[in-house]
Amino acid sequence: MDTLTQETAHLHNTKHTDPQTLMKCLWFLLWIKYFFNWSVLCVSGLLGLRRFRGSTLNYSLLLLEEEAGVLYVGARGALYALQASDISNSSLQTIHWEASDDQKQQCLNKGKDNKTECYNHIRFLQRFNSTHLFTCGTHAFSPLCAYINGRKFKFSSAFEEGREKCPYDPNKGYTGLLIGMHLSMKFRSFPDIRRNSPNPTLRAEEAPTQWLQEADFAGSALVRESVSSSVGDDDKIYFFFTEKSQELSPYFSHSRVARVARVCKRDRGGLLTLQKKWTSFLKARLVCSLPDYEFHFNVLRSVFFLEGSGSQDSVFYGIFGLEWKNVKASAICQYSVSDIQWAFEGPYMESKEDSSSKWTQYTGKVPEPRPGSCITDNLRAKGINSSTNLPDDVLHFVRRHPLMYRQILPQEQRPLLFRRNVDYTKIAVHRVTGLDGQIYHVLFIGTDEGWLQRAVKVIGQLHIIEELQLFEEPQPVESIVISEKQMSVYVGSPTSVVQLPLSTCSRYSSCFDCVMARDPFCAWDGLECVEITSHNRRDNLTQDILNGNQGCDESTADDQVLHRSRSVMAGDDVLLQCELSSNLATPEWMLNGKELRGYGLDSGYRVGTDGLLVIEARPYQSGDYCCFALENGVHVPVVIYSLTVRKELPASPPDFYPTPMSPRFEFLSARNMEAMYLSLITILGSLCFVLTVILIYVGFCLQGQRGKYSLRAAARAERKRGAHMELKTISSHCNGKPDAHDGLLQIVPGEATTSPNKELPPAPPLPPPPESQYVNGLSATLPSVLRKKSYGRILLYLYSALSFFEESE
Repeated sequence: MDTLTQETAHLHNTKHTDPQTLMKCLWFLLWIKYFFNWSVLCVSGLLGLRRFRGSTLNYSLLLLEEEAGVLYVGARGALYALQASDISNSSLQTIHWEASDDQKQQCLNKGKDNKTECYNHIRFLQRFNSTHLFTCGTHAFSPLCAYINGRKFKFSSAFEEGREKCPYDPNKGYTGLLIGMHLSMKFRSFPDIRRNSPNPTLRAEEAPTQWLQEADFAGSALVRESVSSSVGDDDKIYFFFTEKSQELSPYFSHSRVARVARVCKRDRGGLLTLQKKWTSFLKARLVCSLPDYEFHFNVLRSVFFLEGSGSQDSVFYGIFGLEWKNVKASAICQYSVSDIQWAFEGPYMESKEDSSSKWTQYTGKVPEPRPGSCITDNLRAKGINSSTNLPDDVLHFVRRHPLMYRQILPQEQRPLLFRRNVDYTKIAVHRVTGLDGQIYHVLFIGTDEGWLQRAVKVIGQLHIIEELQLFEEPQPVESIVISEKQMSVYVGSPTSVVQLPLSTCSRYSSCFDCVMARDPFCAWDGLECVEITSHNRRDNLTQDILNGNQGCDESTADDQVLHRSRSVMAGDDVLLQCELSSNLATPEWMLNGKELRGYGLDSGYRVGTDGLLVIEARPYQSGDYCCFALENGVHVPVVIYSLTVRKELPASPPDFYPTPMSPRFEFLSARNMEAMYLSLITILGSLCFVLTVILIYVGFCLQGQRGKYSLRAAARAERKRGAHMELKTISSHCNGKPDAHDGLLQIVPGEATTSPNKELPPAPPLPPPPESQYVNGLSATLPSVLRKKSYGRILLYLYSALSFFEESE
């Protein structure tokens, strides 16, 4: 086991598993180690992970109150109040709120699903005032709301009707805001933007121009644009959603588009025209696309508002996907509030009387004051003190022209990150000040299979620091909340809530690991990687977020080098393994201090991510092979092999064989070597077949349930020059069923639809990854799809299987 743990000292790609499967994993690894010298390390969990799991399901709603140190959780039929410092602490408060049996039966009579829909799913939970919370639930398709006494954590009043405040369907996109004690912003179960209090209540227009077209909401935010306003402007409430497309589009057959809508906080509707309707409602298109490939993401899944010192410094981050169900891909785009304001100050769009016609730019005269604008000091000076004082021609114009002509482009004019074969579900962002004094945005991104990625925005793109699997079974991340006071991130899912530290710097074992991770929370103090918040004196700390390559003495890297020796017969193949600690690094090999160049068919060498393969070794290829990890211009030695290629076997077994195995090889001699080779080939062939079947099943079938056997931590999963792209992977098929995330993205035209009556056009092919993505992949002679596939590694090991019993660790 010493060699087993030695060969996995670098923690960037360390695989972790839960305690229940630790012994199975160790026995399996010992068996693999015995036959193939295959090194994998299993550890019993993620550092600092805490978990809460109650007696119910669907922990999708999280409300954090920093000062009180409480994390409120809304689940199916229950609400919980947990200690934010440790959510696994047994001292918790619970409110059980189930739908009655009669209500469930009525739900069943409506044709709803008794396994998912006919329960009380908590969809809204926010602070109402200093003493009470306000919550709403679907209540088996008959929504109810109630007030909760925060101190006692009990209902403090009778239930009230929730049909105008909470959706009926637990799967329907929904968002809501409770601003102050009296203003509540909600979305109904059907597409609507509504204010429920105070009077007058307001809603979106439905005729003659329908403002919302089958909208599916992703988020909302209050932007305080009145703060330090020189014109007395009002605060704005922004809503983010995806809806049916209305305008003519040059994009590839999109039937749905991502939108942002805006209303003024103090909007009171019109006096006669637009009575009890918004007078400030405007909407614009959000664009998130890869301009180099003319590929566009049109479905908005999640949004996060990062408030700055002022509205001009505030930004929105959005997760975008595709409307085709058989294609998995995601992008993350960033938008500034100033760019959104620019779109709402531009030209309008119009539609003809025929509702089926597409919208085009309006070129006529625009009335004064500008339709859709908030009440300012300038308007008050003209006697317009409220939206009820607006002229009728302005209100008629707003009713028929809610859509803006300008489209809102992301900052950097392209996505910060683009990933194939993954559906991102939720996002949260945190500001961190680095040692250089710059403010960095650290993103926490959840996936549909229960993975959490932590990334930092550096020079217009996202650098993924680590990737963590949080749950035993694949399941979507449904909510993410960050606590700066507790230095924790909380993640909600269908089965539990997980608490993780914002960063675990101690997992980086060397200066290069610490600096190249580019984690704004971490720095090297000369002995270990530490969190900068725990050090008052910072002049001795080393950190390089912008480049990730400066501050470490390269001579100290020799302390981390592994030394191994190999002895093989001439004509045998031998694999010199080189496990890189970062996926951003590329391997470089040197032989006797000189760079090893050329890996063609006649060179005698093949290079891949698992190491260097020496084919039909010759005596002149003996020497010292050193593998370097090249990242950001820094060469870090990883392992040195002393390779000896012999012309014939020694008469007796070498003394470096382990004692338990040496009796098995005492009979070896030059006379029976040929028979031994034939026997060994037969045995290895049979063993290879059995292992391939087993590992394909484990690697494919259980990869869909990755949490059951492994928790992968600290894997820097993106490349420097292609951080917004991802390597292709092999598609998985388990028991004859194709995996939902086919790595080759085989597109089946017409399979994904938005409604039973209308088929979508075939999806366009995803853009190819740049050539730079393959720098850490296998060469042309060894397929790159073998990267990080267990069965692929077994096949690579077969190259050196004949010399296995001669290898020395």
